[in-house]
Amino acid sequence: MKKSLFTLALLLLVGFHSTAQKVEFEEFDLDNGLHVILHQDNTAPVVITSVMYDVGGKDGDRSRTGFAHFFEHLLFEGTENIERGEFMKIIPANGGTFNANTSQDRTYYYEIFPSNKLELGLWLESERMLHPVIDQVGVDTQNEVVKEEKRQSYENRPYGGLLKTIGENLFEVHPYKDENIGKMEHLDAATLEEFNAYFKKYYVPNNAVLIVAGDIDTEKTKKMVKEYFGAVKKGPEVVRNFPKETPITETKKAVAYDKNIQIPAIIAVYRLPGQATRDAYVLDMISTYLSGGKSSVLQKKLMDEQKQALAVQAVNIPQVDYNIFALFALPLGEVSLETLLAEMDEEIVKMQNELISERDYQKLLNQFENQFVSSNSSIAGIASSLATYYLLYGDVNIINNQLETYRSITRQEIQDVAKKYLSPNQRVEVEYLPKKDDQ
Repeated sequence: MKKSLFTLALLLLVGFHSTAQKVEFEEFDLDNGLHVILHQDNTAPVVITSVMYDVGGKDGDRSRTGFAHFFEHLLFEGTENIERGEFMKIIPANGGTFNANTSQDRTYYYEIFPSNKLELGLWLESERMLHPVIDQVGVDTQNEVVKEEKRQSYENRPYGGLLKTIGENLFEVHPYKDENIGKMEHLDAATLEEFNAYFKKYYVPNNAVLIVAGDIDTEKTKKMVKEYFGAVKKGPEVVRNFPKETPITETKKAVAYDKNIQIPAIIAVYRLPGQATRDAYVLDMISTYLSGGKSSVLQKKLMDEQKQALAVQAVNIPQVDYNIFALFALPLGEVSLETLLAEMDEEIVKMQNELISERDYQKLLNQFENQFVSSNSSIAGIASSLATYYLLYGDVNIINNQLETYRSITRQEIQDVAKKYLSPNQRVEVEYLPKKDDQ
């Protein structure tokens, strides 16, 4: 992740990947275990080829953190058939765009091309999977790239250490405790053999899903997929057995310092059920009710009416094993962090003691319906959703029925979930303070 919690929250609050009309798709598996999902939409001459690998920051030896994010960069270095540095030149030269990103749970690569370049997109992704060149030159080059990214996006950015602080204090045994970008000393110490072993374990067809979406002919695309990916050898099954966290039953307090800030922050974070659970959907609604827009409860109260906060947010950060529900606020003037937290808690207690109003409930449903309509308005959005729901949720058709899930959540259920999870004795409270020269 390359954004602070403050920025990330704004993105996550509108991150419900669905679409107004039914998304038709077709699924099949290659003999090597690669799962393929095709979505045909011939309204525009555009096609996306994307691969999501079931590997993220949580995976691998804890003395070698950051490998998945490192590979996000490394697998653009080149292949046996693509010279070093050419991968990223070929795509724009053919009218395309590309990107990749890594979370704690997965890594996602994609290219968007004019539809007559579909075969090129398939070849590039098959080359990444089949013939990558992982050598010392590439490792050393990308090591410097990652170090610079860490400096710019985390170490020298205001509030850039928020997610790291949350992970360290909210998780004790699960690998979510380690920051996704990893420790630089771990990457420095890693050998070339370790990088190659990591690739062979996780970047195999049976640990991935390929999405082809857009202006395609389905039958021709199937043949091309088999032609380009059929030769990739199946890898060993990835077995995960992460330790379980003990529930938090007493309030934990922590203090962290950031040399890049002048205004302190208060964060209250809860470790909650993973993103595919029904309760996680309810918590999405709770976070949106609290801070989803200027007329939301916390923004209206703390920023507009009482003028106690420069910023306030509630966000439910989705992850496979445990979601992170966070309350975050920056004080205005001399308002104390303690006061801000008490004011936020007051609104949660109201939710726990009484049903939200029918008017607020309908407003929530309208917000989710708008998100539902807009989030998959592009082929790229649809492709990302198809991959995510297959790999991380285990049900591709969530792309079509997610809004119905939100609509089925009642006001009573919102109250019950708030009572169940959002009490002060179930969280970590972090004072995030400016770092002084002598600290």
